[in-house]
Order: sequence, then C-alpha cells, then structure tokens
Amino acid sequence: MKLRGLVYAHFLLAGLLAVSCVTEFQPDSVSIPPSLIVEGEITDQPGPYRIRLTRTADYSYKSLNLLETGATITISDNLGNQEILQENTGVYSTKATGLQGVAGRTYKVSIKTKDGKVYESTPELLKAAPPIQKLYYKYTVEPTGILFSRRQGWDVYLDTKDPEPLDNYYRWNWTHYEPLEACYKAEIPGGGGVYTGLVCCEPCWDITRCYNCINVNSDANTNGQVISGQFIMRVPYKSTGRYYLEVQQQAISEGAYTFWKSVRQLVSNTGGLFDAAPSLVQGNMRCISDPATRAYGFFGATGVSEQYIYVDRSTGQGTPDLDQEIIIPQPSACYPCENSIYRTSTKPRWWTY
Repeated sequence: MKLRGLVYAHFLLAGLLAVSCVTEFQPDSVSIPPSLIVEGEITDQPGPYRIRLTRTADYSYKSLNLLETGATITISDNLGNQEILQENTGVYSTKATGLQGVAGRTYKVSIKTKDGKVYESTPELLKAAPPIQKLYYKYTVEPTGILFSRRQGWDVYLDTKDPEPLDNYYRWNWTHYEPLEACYKAEIPGGGGVYTGLVCCEPCWDITRCYNCINVNSDANTNGQVISGQFIMRVPYKSTGRYYLEVQQQAISEGAYTFWKSVRQLVSNTGGLFDAAPSLVQGNMRCISDPATRAYGFFGATGVSEQYIYVDRSTGQGTPDLDQEIIIPQPSACYPCENSIYRTSTKPRWWTY
C-alpha cells in the first residue's frame, strides 16, 4: 500500500509538471493541542531518579518541546511509600538517599501542573532483571564509506539467560566514559579546526549515553533459553586506547515494550506521506482531572542488571579518525571538571586505569 501510494504520487507529480500552469501545493500544518510529555522511570538501583516534563508545540520542521516548570511530582508504591521530587528547570529528581525501587512492588507517578491539572500513570510492576552472562566484541570493517578509519569498528554483543516464565521484555542501554585531558577548549582563529585548551584540575570523564537508540526485545521466541548475540552498539575507531563501556540490561513491562517499540518504528520512518503521526504513541499517562486532555510519554518501573567491558582498539589499522586536535600550552593553568549529565569527576564504577 505504501509503495503503491508513492508510485501514484510520482505519476501525479509528473502530470502536474506537464501542464502549463502549475500551482504550488502548500500542505496544511499538522498540530496537536499543547500536551504534557512525561519521561522517566524508577529502578531497583540507587537513585536519584529523574523525570523530565515538556509540553508539545506544533508538529512541523520547526517544532520543539517546551519545558514544563512549576509542577509537583510524586512517585509512590503500592505499600504507601512515596517521595516528592525536587525541580531543576523542567527536570525533577528524587534525593540520592530517597525512595528506591524494589522488585515485586508496583509504582506510579502523580503530577499536578501549575495550571491545576492532575496526571497519573498506570501502575507498573517492577521485575528483577536477569544477570548479563557475557559481554564481548568483534572487529569488523563496513563495506561502504570513504575513509577506512571510519569504516572500522568493534561491534559489542551480549549473552543472557531468559527466565522460564513467558512474557519477559527487555531494553538495553549503554554509557561510555572517556577520560579528558582538556576540560576547556577554544578554536584557534584561522587555525583550520585546531583548538587550544586547559588541562582538568582533577580526573574528569566525558559521558556519552545511548540517547537515541531504542533497543528492545521480548522472549516470544526464546522463552527460557539463552539470548545470544544481542547487539548493543558499535565502538568507533577514534583512538588506539581502550574503550570503557557500561551496559545496562533492563527488565521492562509489556506496556513499556509496546511503547518503545512504537517509538522505534516512528523514529525510523522516512517522513513520507504515509508514515504514522507521532500522536499515535501515547504511553501510560492520563489526565485524571480532565479525561479530554491528552498526555504522552511513559513512566516505567525497571529492573536493572549491569556489566562493563573494555574494548581493545590497538588492533585498528591506520590512523584513528580523531575528532579535533587540541594544543595545550605548557605550563598550563587548569580548568575545573563541571559535573553534568555529559561530564563527571566521579570515577566510573569499574574504572581500573
């Protein structure tokens, strides 16, 4: 159906170009009412847990989501335990020593926005995640590409054992920590992309997370068996040094699996005439004070198991595809490591060198 529609559109366009007077087609803009979007979860690992609130704007190439401030957010479980989150410009967090998820309990989030509307998630059962049995990697060279260094890489895989009961659902995430030498850099005018920098005042790591990848699966075809060769990510050849990677295996609910699978399908669409609109992905949030008001996103209760791996990149061929050249003057003043979601002065959990 999609291919037929595209072929029809092709011939229709050809016909329009053949006539002497052509009227440019200006499609109506697609928009949805400003709606709340909720992103966050609680796990059985220590917090803090973060929930991000945004508000939809028009769905167009100029669209953006606006931060939702001034809300009151509460996470609670089925035993009456709860915590009110603290806000930092649209991102709401629990305390590091506050509420922690426990396998076997159900959790929900309640939100009261500054306009007085009340939202609530469907209760989610937190299930423990099976341990990661093995992490490993394989060196490969992609058949396409211009520079050989960019075609090289190390594909990381995971093995795990699925529990016997049916209906287990998984999501995989990863985080990479890269040690920094320069905590401040500035491009040298006329230097052709060369930067000057200042060393870090203390040990510091840049953080790269799996922000846009949606890697989910179910045990529909592997119930009670070993899940082998689950692809996690591809390590680029940007250095001959070891690549530190933390991998997270998440046990998610059927609802979360359905939600993320729908999101993955949406973001993989080509943007053609017949692709699904994003309003089809709604999640488990609802406005209980006004049922006619829509809400989007998902609040999950997730069991987590974690493991790490060092990828040896010394076997790469040729010169690595370096991002930028940074010249550090000697002697050099130092620049503090500014902690954020992208950078940390806290040594990664399994860091050994």
